[in-house]
Amino acid sequence: MFGYVQIRKPELKIKDYDTYHSFYCGLCHILYERFGIRGQVTLTYDMTFLVLLLSSYYESEVKTEKRRCIVHPARAHVERMTEMTAYGADMNVLLTYFHFVDDKLDENSKKAAGGIAVYRGAYLKIKDRYPLQCKRIVRSLRALREIEVRDSGSEEDLQAACDSFGRLMAALFSYDEKDPMLRALKGLAYHLGCYIYLTDAWDDLADDIEKKRYNPLKTLYNKKRYDDKKVEDLLYDHAAKTAAYFEMLPCLQYQDILRNILYAGIWNKWDRKKHSSGQAGPTGEGDRKPNKGNQRG
Repeated sequence: MFGYVQIRKPELKIKDYDTYHSFYCGLCHILYERFGIRGQVTLTYDMTFLVLLLSSYYESEVKTEKRRCIVHPARAHVERMTEMTAYGADMNVLLTYFHFVDDKLDENSKKAAGGIAVYRGAYLKIKDRYPLQCKRIVRSLRALREIEVRDSGSEEDLQAACDSFGRLMAALFSYDEKDPMLRALKGLAYHLGCYIYLTDAWDDLADDIEKKRYNPLKTLYNKKRYDDKKVEDLLYDHAAKTAAYFEMLPCLQYQDILRNILYAGIWNKWDRKKHSSGQAGPTGEGDRKPNKGNQRG
């Protein structure tokens, strides 16, 4: 379900791309340092965004190192890390563990059972460090599970599913419960979560129909109650609210990168798919610009 919170690379300055990439590499390094290869393979763009956002908001001290790795064996590359990188690594592995738990409930596959076994030890350590986040994530996933089992195909259940995933994301972004701006951080995360869940459902719709898997949009599309335009309008609404909450935050560092992601990058999948089907605008991905003027809602 993750992988939608990306940069729009053609619209990012070279220096900003280098900074973003160094945070991505820093997260990769910390995942390996804390969890070994099993942690490194869980690396996502979404948690890189979390690390960047929290590092900017909390003005975290940055540690910069140069090193080679398997991906970059010939030349040393820059890695940037803050205290939020370790937090992002923990959240990354936490979500991986719950992904396998969800797959086990859905398919009872050996792969899912193996994934649970591989990550259970790491999960228990993370649970000790962040019990509140784990409790809220479990609660959100249980609510999602109930909706999936019910499979009513109703608009109300689609909204409830988006709400549950939004609450899951809000748990990830709640680094400090006493933070005076926690409402804005959680609001950003909540609407970003709703956006991710809805985009993922739309992206998987045809495949889920073919393979007879659960998808909250399946019945709504079949009954002509929903179409791509209605989904796009909902996505614009959640994207606009995400951006509005972001603009409340005093994030001065990495501001251009964060705006590039929230105003353009999160639309990469939508724009590519619509453009490939001939339904996008004449300039495809370039229609969206990462600035405040592009906000709809």
